[in-house]
Amino acid sequence: MSLTVVVLLLAAATMVLLAVMMSFILGWANQAFHVEVDPRVEKLNGALPGANCGGCGYIGCNDYAEALAEDPQNVAVTLCAPGGESCAKQIADILGVEVTQSWPYRAVVHCAAKSHQRKGGVEYRGEPTCAAANLVAGYQGCTYGCLGLGDCVRVCDFDAIHVVEGLATVDYAKCTGCGACITACPRHIISRVPFKTEQMLVVACSNSDSGPDTKKVCEVGCIGCKACQRITEMFKIADGLAEIDYEQYEPADADMRDAALGKCPMEAMTYVGKPSEKDLAAVADEELPDRITDEFETTVDKTEWRG
Repeated sequence: MSLTVVVLLLAAATMVLLAVMMSFILGWANQAFHVEVDPRVEKLNGALPGANCGGCGYIGCNDYAEALAEDPQNVAVTLCAPGGESCAKQIADILGVEVTQSWPYRAVVHCAAKSHQRKGGVEYRGEPTCAAANLVAGYQGCTYGCLGLGDCVRVCDFDAIHVVEGLATVDYAKCTGCGACITACPRHIISRVPFKTEQMLVVACSNSDSGPDTKKVCEVGCIGCKACQRITEMFKIADGLAEIDYEQYEPADADMRDAALGKCPMEAMTYVGKPSEKDLAAVADEELPDRITDEFETTVDKTEWRG
């Protein structure tokens, strides 16, 4: 037998020996470091939509599933906004718990001012993002309003928010309440509201300046006049801005809310949500144009150049 053959045989034997040793080591490690996984976690992951939006307050769906399996009595089964009621029911069935009274949460933009309703401000030519524009002093007269450059639009995975006439506008037929737009807004004027009815009354303003100062920069800003607060305790004025206590918001109190809405001199409150049959009937006879065309006009086209 030649030396070359002997070397090859020794090498092969060494490799086999190493493979056997490694298999024993891996087998031991598998037993020594094995972590028991609750079989319900896999079932819960199957019930969750897998959006990993973080709206539930956990890193992702798997993290939420593990928290549910670990403490089903204290972790709410209704935290998944994209999954909705059907998902909550599946989770409750897996865990053997009951679904408590809850409402879906949806995004609300606390600003109602469209481009033509804003006063003051200068032309902005910087990076077309809300985060960048928010750093520029004087871009808008109101330092609390929607910047209208679409950071919220870009992060929404459900195509549920769009900028219309300079104002972020939520499409409630698509909104899941995941909260991505809330995180993206540099002015923090988007929040989640419990939708106890398909249409909810909201304060569409975030300006906490005095009434006269608010009027200088916005045609529809809240001036803190307390007219709504005098009608029902559901409203309160904090730092010159009306707020709604949704703990006291009851579907049966619609007449009282309508009365408060009618007393608002600035139209700073509005109903948001899916249109009612009354709303649809009001626009049933309106005709849309046959075709909408883009004017292909930018701010540069309107600029007067000198020099």
